[in-house]
Amino acid sequence: MTITEGKQQDITQGRSLELDAGSIVVFDRGYTDFTWFNLLNSKGIYFVTRLKANTKYRVISRHPVNKEQGITSDQTLILTGPKADTCPIKLRRIGYRDPQTGKHYVFLTHPFELAAKTIADIYKSRWQIELFFKCIKQNLKIKSFVGTSKNAVMTQIGVAMCMYLMVAYLKFCSKLDLSIQQIIRLFQVNLFERRDLWGLLKGDPPGPIETQVQIQFTFS
Repeated sequence: MTITEGKQQDITQGRSLELDAGSIVVFDRGYTDFTWFNLLNSKGIYFVTRLKANTKYRVISRHPVNKEQGITSDQTLILTGPKADTCPIKLRRIGYRDPQTGKHYVFLTHPFELAAKTIADIYKSRWQIELFFKCIKQNLKIKSFVGTSKNAVMTQIGVAMCMYLMVAYLKFCSKLDLSIQQIIRLFQVNLFERRDLWGLLKGDPPGPIETQVQIQFTFS
């Protein structure tokens, strides 16, 4: 997690990521930077994104498509116009129509050995991240700040995020049909009670309070 001022573009952080060769990076059109695309290619890192409508390019070859899978086009292209020199490599343009929604997508990528449907599925899996972000926005609410300095604000946001991620991890481990919001409310109600965590999540009745063991520390 990186916390920045609101006016800083996401691509600034994207360029700073240290990624392993062979990785596949998936991002939306807000990360479009052809110089960065060329750098990723030189490091053996693949990317999948959506093609901006105003991108200038020339198709140099077309490939067979399986329309039953929703693939409408599979082309090899090179960039033209003023940005051509920033990314001189061959890129791949894939058209895909979602059979459930009927919406048409155009993807830009450069691994040619993967099936076109695989590229579409890779980008579709990115939606899980968007759902996670949506869940954070709905549940991670900071009503007031304990301090007004930049360090105080950043610290409180960081602590709140750590708390939220721990709750999300508990939800994952418990395998229970409870939402993040339900778990947070459950903790709020029992904030000052000594309860077994898993028992609380499963709805077990509170048991007898165990005798607290005093721990002694010896400093030398």
